[in-house]
Amino acid sequence: MADGDPPAGPSILVCFAVKEEAKFFQPEKVSPSCEVLVTGMGKRNAERNARTALDRELPELVVTAGFAGGLNPGLALNTIVFDSEDEQLTQRLISAGAVRSAFHCADRVVVTAAEKAELCKASGADAVEMESGVIRAVCRERQVASATVRAISDAAGDDLPLDFNALMNANDEIDYLKLARTVAFAPGRIPALLRFQRQTNAAALALADALHRSLGGRGR
Repeated sequence: MADGDPPAGPSILVCFAVKEEAKFFQPEKVSPSCEVLVTGMGKRNAERNARTALDRELPELVVTAGFAGGLNPGLALNTIVFDSEDEQLTQRLISAGAVRSAFHCADRVVVTAAEKAELCKASGADAVEMESGVIRAVCRERQVASATVRAISDAAGDDLPLDFNALMNANDEIDYLKLARTVAFAPGRIPALLRFQRQTNAAALALADALHRSLGGRGR
């Protein structure tokens, strides 16, 4: 470690945008020195909080985890998709059935199947999310190994039940008062919202299982 570098930190730092993505992940199943960071949604929150964490201490590996929208029609719900600079992690993920994929880091939530089809064609990516690209860029600056591991929470042909972009506040967080008002004026959307909640719950379970299996035993 060069003079002026942050001290060595946890062996593995796993970043999630929101707590719902991390709800089933148990870092103690990976290593006593595995830690979780909830960055908040979007590029701005992810970059700011990743920089703060790495300024404080440098892990050996950063994993940016969470949900992703499918762009490749061949990716089913709950498929684990990944990209990794770490060969050991790559082999473990492949052994666990994960699919190496190209990611597009978007500025906004991609809501409709039509938008996904257009983005797939324009970007060539297999999946879309909103944080991993900037987190991994910060890791490259600090020469820290990184990986993206995500679960498909909505497939390429799925429309989201609401336009979540319209429900964001100035801090790129869901405004739950806006959400409540939207649902109150459109109660017919409730079944789709409940179905989506079940999908994200299943994706969080699949993600946690993949992380436990692929990261377990790596830490100090």
